[in-house]
Amino acid sequence: MELIQLDIVHLAWGLGLIAIAIGLSAIERLGLEWRLLTATVRAIAQLFGVGFVLEVAFAGNNPVAVLVVLILILTTAALVARNRIGKKIPQILPIVWGALLLSTALSVGYVNLLVLHPPTWYEPQYLVPLAAIVLGQAMNGAAIAGERLTSSLVASRIEIETHLSLGATPQQAVAFYRTEAIRAGIIPTLNSMAIVGVITLPGFFTGQILGGVSPFQAAFYQMLILFMVATATLIATLLVTKGICLKVFNSSEQLIN
Repeated sequence: MELIQLDIVHLAWGLGLIAIAIGLSAIERLGLEWRLLTATVRAIAQLFGVGFVLEVAFAGNNPVAVLVVLILILTTAALVARNRIGKKIPQILPIVWGALLLSTALSVGYVNLLVLHPPTWYEPQYLVPLAAIVLGQAMNGAAIAGERLTSSLVASRIEIETHLSLGATPQQAVAFYRTEAIRAGIIPTLNSMAIVGVITLPGFFTGQILGGVSPFQAAFYQMLILFMVATATLIATLLVTKGICLKVFNSSEQLIN
């Protein structure tokens, strides 16, 4: 199957869909015209930017350039997750950054070493898209788990302090809330695995088919990505919630205000 190449003219025609959406919003008086326009401009600017950066990284096949791209993606993901969790937990950004780094490195490293065997470990064709997909999903899981845990700690402060006064260790006092937060963080991934290919076709799967890849080959890659995402998300949620639990208690094992 031959890939149909797109250019600026095709993109301009594609923008006609956004024009239709803006027109419908105006007719129905939804007030979404400006948001649709700004979201479209941002999407175009961001995708052109990342396309240019990746084009340079792919052309040079330079490990330094590839690592710089991945660090930028990692840092952005960590900042987004930190903002969703909240800034009340001291030094939460390094915890999230490290959790995303470790979970992504483990899953992507495992696949590169034991499954794909690319020509070089930094092969951008495989490393960048796989790491970006895993980072995005692990970020969502970590953010959901972290947000759930911090909210539970605030709402259940009296119960936690009661457990502490009865002799429980800090980790025992928050164990239930941490478990519930981890489950909340991993459930979206499990739900997507349960319905993939039946109700929805993932973006990576459809993207490969549009690129001319055999549907069976695309399905194999999608399965591999789902396995990576599930493992990385679980590791990220475990690490982030563990880090939060350590940060909310002082040296005297008291819950910090």
